[in-house]
Amino acid sequence: MDDIQIKNEVEIMDQLSTALRLAEEAQKATETNAFMTNNLWILVAAAMVFIMHLGFSMLEAGFVRKKNVVNILFKNTMIIAIGLLIYWFVGFNLMYPGVNKGGWFGFSGFMLSPPDGGMTAAYADYTYWSDFIFQAMFAATGATIVSGAVAGRIKLTSFLLFSIVFVGLIYPITGFWKWGTGWLDARGFYDFAGSTLVHSVGGWAALAGIILLGPRKGKYTERGTKPIPGHSMPLAALGIFLLWFGWYGFNGGSVLSADPELVSLVFTTTSLAAAAGTVGAFFTSYLMFKTHDLSMVMNGILGGLVGITASADSVSVNSAVLIGLIAGILIPLSVSFFEKLKLDDPVGATSVHLVCGIWGTLAVAIFGQFDEGVGEFSDQLIGILACGAFSFVVSFILFYVIKVTMGIRVDEAEEIKGLDYVEHKMSAYS
Repeated sequence: MDDIQIKNEVEIMDQLSTALRLAEEAQKATETNAFMTNNLWILVAAAMVFIMHLGFSMLEAGFVRKKNVVNILFKNTMIIAIGLLIYWFVGFNLMYPGVNKGGWFGFSGFMLSPPDGGMTAAYADYTYWSDFIFQAMFAATGATIVSGAVAGRIKLTSFLLFSIVFVGLIYPITGFWKWGTGWLDARGFYDFAGSTLVHSVGGWAALAGIILLGPRKGKYTERGTKPIPGHSMPLAALGIFLLWFGWYGFNGGSVLSADPELVSLVFTTTSLAAAAGTVGAFFTSYLMFKTHDLSMVMNGILGGLVGITASADSVSVNSAVLIGLIAGILIPLSVSFFEKLKLDDPVGATSVHLVCGIWGTLAVAIFGQFDEGVGEFSDQLIGILACGAFSFVVSFILFYVIKVTMGIRVDEAEEIKGLDYVEHKMSAYS
């Protein structure tokens, strides 16, 4: 072998080595960019879910009477603070303990305990801290659902105590059953972003509170049901559109990556379901009440959003329209049903979150596109019943214990004056 041939072979080896090194660097850069994009999207989605708390505040403030606006805003302000702290202290490690896969309960200790490098244990698409803050925003949402349903007559301290237990215990345990790889996950139960695990769990808790609290004074009389309209439809409308905006983070963030195809599909199914829910409530409420009721239409939007939440990633856009349309139709039917039972819900939370949450979870089995053994009707029904029974029973017991110890309802004179004056010594309006 002459010197020229040796030199050529050395040059070829050097070129191959350089090419391999550049390919490895390009691969690392691609992985880094993908990680940064995924992590950023999760944080943006968490911020959008945070905006939902403003949406709930405005919606509930608009749907209550003027004399209770400060109280509802105060509760929603405290819920996000309490929710973050209690989820940091105990809730996150109950919901995602990393142990007892396929089980009923798991716990990995109090407060946060990030793995080495700050990465999540199950996947490396975003950091542990991003995982926590995104899930914490979800946790606080459940307690907000209860807030509106019991508005106008519940004691502030009693509600805040309930919220601590709900976010710290009730919500994370049912969440673990599916999202923490518990027994419902092992069965094949499917709930993409929380039609059951967030919305109907909160709705069942709200129902327990409504039953034990009783209706607002003057709501049900010998002459029949007396409407108690909210004081500000503009505030309520503002809340609705803030919630619709935040739902893009709620559902879109639940992809758990910035996958362009899947995130864009979720945005589309979410939007179409909300729009169809609006139309479904529009026609049904007019046929039932012979008037164009804005509150029904706005709750139709929320019903469509709740209904699609369980399957936004796994149904066609045509199916999303049907899911949202049926959810919107259910809203006025459900509101009328609860009124006949004399269960007073000032904001319609039980109709929106409980009824449409159940429908959305069942819709997974009807419209979802899965491999065999995932999202089957029997498993979806078992998940609904199990989460509903746990949330309702524990919430009922908790509310009852509070009722017989410190009381849950303000007295009649205080209710007539308004909670703003009684609980806060201030008014929302001069």
